[in-house]
Amino acid sequence: MSRRDYVSLAVSQFADDNQKVKRIKLWRWWKQKSRFERSFLLLLAALSLLFIIFVIPDWYKLQSLHNLEELKIEPVDIQNPLVENEVFVENEQIPDPNAKLFPENVQPQPQIAEPDKSERKPEPERIKVYFSGPTNERQSAVVSAFKYAWAAYKEHAWGHDHLKPISKTYSDWFGLGLTIVDSVDTILIMGLKEEYDDARQYISEVLNFDKNKDVNCFEVTIRVLGGLLGTYHLTNDELFKNKAVDLADRLLPCFSSKSGIPYSDVNLRSHRSHPPRWGPDSSVSEVSTIQIEFKDLSRLTGDPKYEAAADKVSQHLHEQPKQDGLVPIFINAETGRFRPYTTITLGARADSYYEYLLKQWVQTGKTKDFLLKDYNASINGMINNLLRYSEPNKLAFMGELINGKNFKPKMDHLACYLPAILILGYHHGLPLKHFHLAQELIYTCYQMYVRMPTKLAPEIVHFNLNPTVGEDLIVKVADTHNLLRPETIESLWYMYHFTKNKTYQEWGWEIFQAFEKHTKIIDGGYSSISNVKNPDDTQSKDMMESFFLGETLKYFYLLFSKDQKTLSLDKWVFNTEAHPLKIWTS
Repeated sequence: MSRRDYVSLAVSQFADDNQKVKRIKLWRWWKQKSRFERSFLLLLAALSLLFIIFVIPDWYKLQSLHNLEELKIEPVDIQNPLVENEVFVENEQIPDPNAKLFPENVQPQPQIAEPDKSERKPEPERIKVYFSGPTNERQSAVVSAFKYAWAAYKEHAWGHDHLKPISKTYSDWFGLGLTIVDSVDTILIMGLKEEYDDARQYISEVLNFDKNKDVNCFEVTIRVLGGLLGTYHLTNDELFKNKAVDLADRLLPCFSSKSGIPYSDVNLRSHRSHPPRWGPDSSVSEVSTIQIEFKDLSRLTGDPKYEAAADKVSQHLHEQPKQDGLVPIFINAETGRFRPYTTITLGARADSYYEYLLKQWVQTGKTKDFLLKDYNASINGMINNLLRYSEPNKLAFMGELINGKNFKPKMDHLACYLPAILILGYHHGLPLKHFHLAQELIYTCYQMYVRMPTKLAPEIVHFNLNPTVGEDLIVKVADTHNLLRPETIESLWYMYHFTKNKTYQEWGWEIFQAFEKHTKIIDGGYSSISNVKNPDDTQSKDMMESFFLGETLKYFYLLFSKDQKTLSLDKWVFNTEAHPLKIWTS
């Protein structure tokens, strides 16, 4: 045996003897203790064991929560939990823990027998959103403007489509209470409980679509159907979904033409549809700006007929020949063909065609590639054919092609929706040049306001292309009116939402103050005006359309929010009337 083996054996034996000595000494030490001391030591041992079992694991969990940031894991914010299928909007004010969930008059549905699982339709994914009201002075000013206009409407025009604030009466277009239905989701977003209760009661007890009345399918879809769907998404109140289904069933006959391109008008009671009274053709914007609403309703109800009708139109338009991705402003519902040699514009009768190409693609989880293809082609066509820069200050603008070929340096205020669409597309991965174009165009739209003596934009602007003339903007007498339109405010919100550049908020505040100064009627309400070039004689037109409450003030309110997680554009797609609908990922 080697010396190394001998030493190893000796050490092991010594260690074993040493352990025996220690055990003997420990036993003697224990026996020498009194009974009281031994009982006390046993109690301490038991308490230590309990501490190890129950306290240390909880302490470890607490320490783990504190170390989440180091582990690159974001803990759930208790005040803004993101739960699967639900969104709770973060507010800057701490909510009252004793307050009832708003709105409180939404009653739970009665319990009914559960149907057989084999026949059950899948439950739609729900979005819950709660709003606490304005969180800063500018938002409070917008809420005050809304309440002022709403009070005048309630007093002089309740249940009718529009308020006439000068004559203190009303104007009816379809007799569907447009201002109420168009404004309900704005009321919810602003946290106005009393106004919401009044609106809901009207929709529940008075609003009736069984009318012997011809209505415009497009206008009723974006204002009424869109308003009902948007409000349903914010409340999960079945009242609004049921009303939406009733209305959509009465609008579906619009799609009964030979081509599937919808007729412009339909009778809500007889279900007879027909072209407009003035001619055989529909506006392209009318037939191409109802898809988001009908798609949403199919996803909510599980009934594919609404989406199928709308998709057929989109597919048909995709297959029609276009001019560098651009479309004329008229289409025949019977033949399904564009009217040749008509105007190509981003303004009236064509504007929202381009808007809904992108929004349908986003709404359906980016699954319909032909929509994205058509959208990209149209933006390239705009850049190649319609984009010009004015003199002398090089303001970017989108002109028109008369008869499909002759350029006209004219841009409607309606076209100021385009920056919003461009930056939305850029946010979803489209080229950087779209973002740069959005920046240029929103600056031009802002200049259309601040260069007017009233700081309010005219309905139409012509742009100077002559380097020897000193003014970029030319406003003709027939175009000096302002109708309280939302498009520029809409684009300001989108730009701020995605860039966080507060300059867009400042521009919006200037415009809001101009509305307050020149369109607010002393005895109640707001009115469109006839002359933005004369601050001393604006000539009120005695009309407050539903979109002022449904769109313009809503976009002002969202623009001035410090928290742009509210109604995030990653979760919502706004229809062309500013009603928030869900983005469906499947």
